[in-house]
Amino acid sequence: MKIMNLLRKILNSGLTATIRQSVRIPIENLEADFITFKGLIDGQEHIALGLGNWKYTDKPLVRIHSECLTGDVFGSGKCDCGEQLKESIQEIHRVGGIVLYMRQEGRGIGLYNKLDAYALQTKGLDTYEANQKLGLKDDLRDYTAAAQMLRALKITKVKLLSNNPDKIQQLRDHGITVTDEVSTGVFEKPSNRKYLEAKVLKTHHRIGLAHV
Repeated sequence: MKIMNLLRKILNSGLTATIRQSVRIPIENLEADFITFKGLIDGQEHIALGLGNWKYTDKPLVRIHSECLTGDVFGSGKCDCGEQLKESIQEIHRVGGIVLYMRQEGRGIGLYNKLDAYALQTKGLDTYEANQKLGLKDDLRDYTAAAQMLRALKITKVKLLSNNPDKIQQLRDHGITVTDEVSTGVFEKPSNRKYLEAKVLKTHHRIGLAHV
């Protein structure tokens, strides 16, 4: 908490990010502006994808998506990250907005730790219990850089595509106005049911699961 408060003070004191490059790339059946930044507070190579008519939208639809190599690239059945990313790109392209792709693998614990947590989950632990068993916090993600990226894009009001109340609160703490909270779809399957249940019960994600 002290670190997060320090980061917020630094951000509010005038540290700003700027756009370093923007390049249009075709992805699947559409095109996106891939945007990189200078001056991000955590030094990571986060990117923004500008989709649809994003430059001319007063309150763009925004998805803050944390990197998930296993789900986004390899289609892992242990989570719903890949499905959420695909849905977000299509919907945001339709209405105009931004995907912020954040390099925060495994809720910020990193790829190797995430795979260690997966190994513990095979013994019956849920995602949060596995993190705790490894001596890690439930969620290490901080969205200060996401707020910097939005400001660099001259965006201060958004409709946020998310089921996670922590993302909404952190953006608001950084002065980004969230005018609408839009839930993602429910991508439930037997292999990720326990993962989704834990998110609903322990961190109050707004996921429409039956019998929870």
